[in-house]
Amino acid sequence: MSFKIAIAGAGHIANVHAQAVKNQGGQVVAVIEKFLDKATAFTQKFAIAHQYSTIEEALAEAKFDALVIGTPNFLHAPQTIAALKAGVPVMVEKPMALNAIESAEVIEASLRSQTVLVVAHCWRFDEEVRWLRSQADQLGKIIRTKSYGVHTYWGPGGWFIDKQMAGGGAIADVGIHAIDTARFLLGDPQPVSVFAKIGTYYQNFDVDDTGVIIINWDNGATSYIESGWWQPYVDSPLAGTQIYGTKGFGQIFPTRLLLPNTQKANSGARDLLNRLLSKLKQQKGLTEVKSGFKFPRKDHFPQAMYDRQMAHFFDCIKTKRTPISGGLEGSINMQIVDAAYASAKTGQVVEITGIT
Repeated sequence: MSFKIAIAGAGHIANVHAQAVKNQGGQVVAVIEKFLDKATAFTQKFAIAHQYSTIEEALAEAKFDALVIGTPNFLHAPQTIAALKAGVPVMVEKPMALNAIESAEVIEASLRSQTVLVVAHCWRFDEEVRWLRSQADQLGKIIRTKSYGVHTYWGPGGWFIDKQMAGGGAIADVGIHAIDTARFLLGDPQPVSVFAKIGTYYQNFDVDDTGVIIINWDNGATSYIESGWWQPYVDSPLAGTQIYGTKGFGQIFPTRLLLPNTQKANSGARDLLNRLLSKLKQQKGLTEVKSGFKFPRKDHFPQAMYDRQMAHFFDCIKTKRTPISGGLEGSINMQIVDAAYASAKTGQVVEITGIT
């Protein structure tokens, strides 16, 4: 089946998603973009037949199988809800809404319409992230993680730094990548409580450019998250995560395991590592299990990651399978973000009791 896709937005991420549609054998047949110059350039680049200024126009006139949303954050929830109510499957960029309340409204629309909803937490589709998740059982009980969602000496402008349009700053933009990657690597536990210190120190705008978040999960693990724009230094590339277990250590970027010499990689891991031309290296009483991935990699945001994400979206539509990054995952991340802002405001730990 060749999917006909509409894309809302015509900026950078919309271009990435349009290329992913093309790479997966689909066709972008409509663009929804209120700025005519951007829409025209986008339609010409991808040979798109129709362009609309609003989601309502597109739903009323265009014929498409699914909608991909890559607009500013404040449009995510209303555009998603409109499409879901019309029975159109949606993949919406992160964050899926401005806050957890909006995200719950999106989930309700998905449940009522029984329509596929994917939230584009792209790092769940990265080869190195998936490799580490497949090896995590060798690390024993996971005690803690550290993750990074930080830009050094750079930050976005435009609607990203407008609180009403973005909902938040660096946490909503890149910190949420670190939050979701940590949760995915932990096996998607439920958050129990959040403590955060958040501020704006490097630029003059009304959203955050610096954040430290501590999340306690219901499996007993604790995650430490750094988020930021314009930072002078960061320990790891975006979404880089370290996992500390009772039997060893694992990380992405560089992607590897460190296990005590008395602990051997299981046969399944050995087979996988052999396929990746990996090898074991003895060092300082530890066995280094190499993943076979180069670091630093040529492209930290490879198109192939977005291609796999789009393929998953198409598969969920065809088979009606539950997405690995659906509305629930997106809404849990929004709860964590909301709790982080609340904690930073009060200086207190904020408990999370679940999605209403």
